[in-house]
Amino acid sequence: MNKQTTIAAELSLKGIGLHTAKKVNITLKPADVDVGINFIRVDLPQRPVIKAAVENLISPERSRRRTTIAVGTAEVQTIEHLMACLSGLGIDNLYIEIDNEEVPGLDGSGQSFIEALTKVGIRELEKDKHVFSVKEPMYVEEEGGSIIVLPASSLKISYTLSYNQPVERTEFLELLLDAEVFKKEIAAARTFCLESEANELQQKGLGLGANYDNTLVLGKNGVIKNTLRYENEFIRHKMLDLMGDLYLVGCPLRAHVIAIKSGHSQNIKIAKKINEQKLKSLTGGIGAGFHLQQDGQLDVTTIMKILPHREPFLFVDRIVHLEKGKRAIGIKNVTINDYFFKGHFPGRPVMPGVIIVEAMAQVGGVMMLAPEENRGKLAFFMAANNIKFRKTVVPGDQLVMEVIAGKIKSKTGQVHAKATVDGKVVTEADLMFALVED
Repeated sequence: MNKQTTIAAELSLKGIGLHTAKKVNITLKPADVDVGINFIRVDLPQRPVIKAAVENLISPERSRRRTTIAVGTAEVQTIEHLMACLSGLGIDNLYIEIDNEEVPGLDGSGQSFIEALTKVGIRELEKDKHVFSVKEPMYVEEEGGSIIVLPASSLKISYTLSYNQPVERTEFLELLLDAEVFKKEIAAARTFCLESEANELQQKGLGLGANYDNTLVLGKNGVIKNTLRYENEFIRHKMLDLMGDLYLVGCPLRAHVIAIKSGHSQNIKIAKKINEQKLKSLTGGIGAGFHLQQDGQLDVTTIMKILPHREPFLFVDRIVHLEKGKRAIGIKNVTINDYFFKGHFPGRPVMPGVIIVEAMAQVGGVMMLAPEENRGKLAFFMAANNIKFRKTVVPGDQLVMEVIAGKIKSKTGQVHAKATVDGKVVTEADLMFALVED
């Protein structure tokens, strides 16, 4: 598919977490273009939204043997199997409502996710996919595992796995990935562990929901109380995990990924490197030489190369859409850790209206400095008219700010700005800027 996609209808699944053993329900809902994959913790106050993206990853040291994303104190664990299925089927945009901290493990593979997604169907949207083609080789190595990523015309994974039970064995598998290959060769491969490490993992609070049905346990005489779905099921599950972790880059990849005994730690490190290269490719190095390509997304590091603002006065986490000098959409994830909550109604935290206006102005500044004629300039906020505050913004909200250009001249610019939470307008205003040489 060349167009972005979502699912054709809602679907729900339930189960327990592989690591926490906690009961959990998830509901997958269709989403519009450029939304991406978003988890919503419906069991928490304000229903915090956690985008499945590299910038929201928890470090592997804090989340061992699984992939976890978080915004503030809200997190979702073990997302990799579901993310791999979304990657394998080419699903770009989705809301995933979840009522606990871990995605259900189901049978330990992606098979149940694939069956449910295939049953409801995939719907094509009216915008081209964002696809990143790796430009330069990348490499990570850690604790005996390594990953090399090379430029390629499509996604290919070459994986080497080595383990020593019941006998020392090395396996290799190489696949050119598309939806049919994923469903046939990867989706049904289940998670696994060695019998020698199972008790130790549970003593550390890991694998509390694992059993012989949803986890392959490899002992001295082979798999215990289960049978393999593939002769080389372990290596196929490693590829499943890798695909899920790589999809946190936020779009399909064209790359040849060569992995040797990699796990989530190496996967996450290479995903971050790919994301850095993607942003560099999109922007060409923000500033006077800034060059925006089709994707139109900027992370906070890149935003800081355009705007002079810094913590604690930078109020834009990400630009998710940017049309030079015409329109921009920015995101601010509001958390209880934001400094202004310490003094602004601390007993009942509410985001100050002036900061919402400032955040919209910062999105406007990014938009206005994108055209070639404004590269290297500064955008000073001059005036705000027709300001309307319609709803309070509180910790856990995701503020989506859309700015549309009005009159833009060489030294001044006007924009109309609108901020929403969950699709409802919270603030809008007409803003004016002065453009000056840095």
